[in-house]
Amino acid sequence: MGYLDNTKIIVDAVLTKRGRELLARNDGSFRITQFALADDEIDYSLWNENHPNGSQFSGEAIENGTLLEAFPDENNIMIHKLVTLPRGTTKLPIVTANISKIQLSLGSNTNVNPTTLNFGGQANLKEPDGYMATIADRRLLQAFVGVGAKGKVSKRRPFSDSALSETIKGTSFSLTSINSTSLFWSNTKLTTTITIEGINSGARTTIPVEISKEVIATRGTQGETGVFLK
Repeated sequence: MGYLDNTKIIVDAVLTKRGRELLARNDGSFRITQFALADDEIDYSLWNENHPNGSQFSGEAIENGTLLEAFPDENNIMIHKLVTLPRGTTKLPIVTANISKIQLSLGSNTNVNPTTLNFGGQANLKEPDGYMATIADRRLLQAFVGVGAKGKVSKRRPFSDSALSETIKGTSFSLTSINSTSLFWSNTKLTTTITIEGINSGARTTIPVEISKEVIATRGTQGETGVFLK
């Protein structure tokens, strides 16, 4: 990671880990169709209406601030996206969900049902185009399904030594944890996060996910990632 020279206009573009993965598939799944803007590096508290050189210098500290180079971890860049809201809006949209922390045992499942506060003139509603849900470590789920709004079913991936994210679309989401103990080693729990972003509002929330090493039955079969307990 480094800093960009803010005395010049620079477009610094890199593929995220997810983007590189799609490109490597060479099956047409890598397609750039949209773009977004964000202001992660901006500290608006630096705006100084009482600047000694006059109001035209109120934003001097912000304009002279540093900008980070683009980096490939999609879970830690462009967190604060810019959105367009009706004039006179006094409250920013907030994405919330029916669950604040997901705790699953081996082979168990749960549903995440997001809604958006302060959007479309209503206190709480579903966004028309739905939500994007990103699991930071797809290895920990055997099923990841988006329901509604042309929801997507995430296909199970081959075993990987490193964490890979996966993003799907829907108005609600179903998660089923792995039923294999091969990723745990000596750990009793594995953790990741699911980030849910409103497609219309740009608001997002991140929910911690915890998978516990708990045997929920005794019969097992040999699978590609180890012993699957059912």
